[in-house]
Amino acid sequence: MDFMHPPLWEKQSLEMQKQFRRMLEKGNKTKMLKLLPKLHKDAFSKIDCLQCANCCKNYSPRFKQPDIKRIAKLLRMKEGEFTQQYLRLDEDNDYVVKQSPCPFLGSDHYCSIYNHRPIDCRRYPYTDEDVLLKRIPLTLKNATSCPAVFTVLNELLLHQ
Repeated sequence: MDFMHPPLWEKQSLEMQKQFRRMLEKGNKTKMLKLLPKLHKDAFSKIDCLQCANCCKNYSPRFKQPDIKRIAKLLRMKEGEFTQQYLRLDEDNDYVVKQSPCPFLGSDHYCSIYNHRPIDCRRYPYTDEDVLLKRIPLTLKNATSCPAVFTVLNELLLHQ
């Protein structure tokens, strides 16, 4: 599979949403959970996030209070200033970035706060966590924006 051409995998992911949903809802969760670490590792051995950065271009992580504190300190800002300048409350009452792409994403796809990034960013795309199996709507959405999620789900289908 060629991940340098996102429309190819994005189109396939859209076409496979029903199959992915059925597998995530009815598949053997124990078996899938055991496969995730290897599938995650295999996917990221082929996929370079710096070639894509769809997550940072299109979505915002939640900024929890420890994230806000850590990043504000890094930027030598007061927490309130940081929040006012960069964040807004979403419909779930979570702090998220005000704009897309993320203001910390550089044109080279590198994150200017990478070592201090929010916990959600560190965990994304959850391909080595039970979140992948438990939060099905999130996983299906992520499969259309992240080639690693698509790859892991596709491999899980092959192991059913």
